[in-house]
Amino acid sequence: MNRDINIKEIIDFIKFNLTKESNLISNLEPIEPGKWESKAYYKFVDSTNANQLGSRWQFKENIVLEHPKFKTIVLDIFENDQLGGIEFIKFI
Repeated sequence: MNRDINIKEIIDFIKFNLTKESNLISNLEPIEPGKWESKAYYKFVDSTNANQLGSRWQFKENIVLEHPKFKTIVLDIFENDQLGGIEFIKFI
């Protein structure tokens, strides 16, 4: 777990830095809390059986953003424009 990171602030940063056309912005409003999978990865959805039929985790794309404090962060985005997890490259 990385106690130096406030995920709510990171979500606000993501919303501010995405293009206004992104469907992901509206999907971040009701996002449920996740948990730290490692010191560098915060996940919102169980990735068991990722990309398998019936799994909630159907990968669409990665979005890479540069945070002023935490540097490069990589967003895992699902097919339905949901945020699956955030990887903080600095802590790998």
